[in-house]
Amino acid sequence: MTELSGAIGAVFFIYLLAMVAIGYVSSKSTESPLDFFLANRSLKAWVTAISSTASSESAWAVLGTVGLAYKEGLSAAWFLPGCLLGYSINWLFVAERLRKHSHETNSITIPDYLESHFKDDTHVLRIISVVIIFSCMMAYVAAQFTAVGKTFDAMFGIPHYWSIPIGAAIILSYTSMGGFLAVAWTDFIQGLIMVVGLVILAITALVHLGGFSEMANQVNANSPDTLDWMGGKTLPVFFGSMIGLLGIGLGYPGQPHVLNRYMAAKDTKTIQQGIWIAFGWGLLIYSSAILLGISGKALLPELSDPEHLFPRAAEMLLPTIVSAVVLTGVLAAIMSTVSAQIIVAASSLAHDFYRKLLKREPSHKTLISISRGTIVVLGIGAMLIALNEVKVIFWFVLFAWSGLGASFGPVILATLYYKKVTRTAAIAGMLTGFGTTLIWKITGLSDDIIYELVPAFLLSFIVIWAVSQKN
Repeated sequence: MTELSGAIGAVFFIYLLAMVAIGYVSSKSTESPLDFFLANRSLKAWVTAISSTASSESAWAVLGTVGLAYKEGLSAAWFLPGCLLGYSINWLFVAERLRKHSHETNSITIPDYLESHFKDDTHVLRIISVVIIFSCMMAYVAAQFTAVGKTFDAMFGIPHYWSIPIGAAIILSYTSMGGFLAVAWTDFIQGLIMVVGLVILAITALVHLGGFSEMANQVNANSPDTLDWMGGKTLPVFFGSMIGLLGIGLGYPGQPHVLNRYMAAKDTKTIQQGIWIAFGWGLLIYSSAILLGISGKALLPELSDPEHLFPRAAEMLLPTIVSAVVLTGVLAAIMSTVSAQIIVAASSLAHDFYRKLLKREPSHKTLISISRGTIVVLGIGAMLIALNEVKVIFWFVLFAWSGLGASFGPVILATLYYKKVTRTAAIAGMLTGFGTTLIWKITGLSDDIIYELVPAFLLSFIVIWAVSQKN
């Protein structure tokens, strides 16, 4: 383990130098707010596609999905079409139209886009949007910093009160230097590390067990329900679980840190090519995660924490240097998400609040300086929350995906496809989506009936349609 920790440390150090170098190089071409928050709408297909998918998945892709498949078996495979459903909604129905409309209205952020679309002089839409984005993103960022601390502790034995500030300093340095361009390029590299690591480890595990048939025999011997599509559940429980897993995809069109990648795409060709790249990435990473999770029942049948399977399998099956690269993927997954989220949180304060709501018009250089300062301040705030290990953060982050998805997803889709949608309907829909998510989670209905995103998303859509009919 000492040898592996040393190898991980060396690989991770090289990786971090690369991330900081990208931030420095990106800073040289950052001269305006459009540069800082949308990379001057210059992203090409590969960077747009992989950075958007990597920023949406976090460590869930390399730890959570593997653990879910280990725990639930083949029935967890419904998670794959659920995520691909989200990719389909975004890339086929949102990406190009949002790119085009945001460019036409010169919108830099999602609140910008909504206010421009509805010509909302009262700024109510922007205020609601900023509050929802900021509250969800800050919880997300704090939770990701906590995950950084735990990962450093597990890999290097560095206590969280040291590792969280170290990890935060690294992320904040390249994010504040290069802005959105640095975030997009670092997410691109981190996304490649994530998918390569999972594919290598899943194939290695399968070969180690002797192929599909031998793996199936060993898994059945240890846990007969693992290869059952229903996972040993009763029909009502399985149906609720399946709908919940499929419903995860409904969250994708409402994630600001994903949507801004489409707004930053260079042209229509970028979106057309990006569709296939994003689908390929998603198919590879989730099929590999599910395969590894199921194989884990034969590799490590008595594992107490399913989310430890990925690092334990890497240490067990791969050469030291390869294992070090693969395990760096865990940190890459976390960092890709936190940098994407903090740039969105910063844009909510620096651009939407300071510039638009307070109606300040500083020079480009001053606004970029304010934006960089905002990133640092927000990062330090989230870091302090993570250091205090406030338990509510972990509860909050569970529904942050749903809160954003149900608040913005239906509204974004309505603005792109429903000409009769009104400003009042948009406000009602956003409040309904966020409120339903909160109530559903607090009352425990997510555990007893179905994942909160499904009813919250549907109710938001219904309210938007109904209110629009009355105006």
